[in-house]
Amino acid sequence: MTAARAKGFTLLEMLAVILLVGIAAAAVSISVTQGLASARVRAASSELAGALRATRAQAIVRGKEQNFDVDTRANSYRNVKQQEVRLPKGMRVSITSAREDQPNDHTGRIRFFPDGSSTGGRITLQSGKRQWHVNVSWLTGEVRVVDTVAAR
Repeated sequence: MTAARAKGFTLLEMLAVILLVGIAAAAVSISVTQGLASARVRAASSELAGALRATRAQAIVRGKEQNFDVDTRANSYRNVKQQEVRLPKGMRVSITSAREDQPNDHTGRIRFFPDGSSTGGRITLQSGKRQWHVNVSWLTGEVRVVDTVAAR
């Protein structure tokens, strides 16, 4: 005679399933967190590029030189209305521009001229390992956003 065996899962099988679900949940949460950080940097770089383009447009429309200032200490910039725009928390900004366009040790400036040209430069936004460059052409004043992670 064979003994009747109970149907179901053992405690060991249940623990293994719970462990696998936990590992999968951790992997998904890390992925979502990195995706949100990337989206924040992308949105901030798009807003920055828009502010640079608006400053260039104002220089052309008004027929007068316009300045775009970036404060690396405060992680902010001044838009065309001269309002200070702060970057999201945890994000850093740096600027590469001409030495004569640096009013002090923590402020960089890109100037736009009435013909659409500029002094040119590069503004870098960084959050963790993710970096975005906002490049301004000196000849045409064109503003272009480059994702340095995607470019590799």
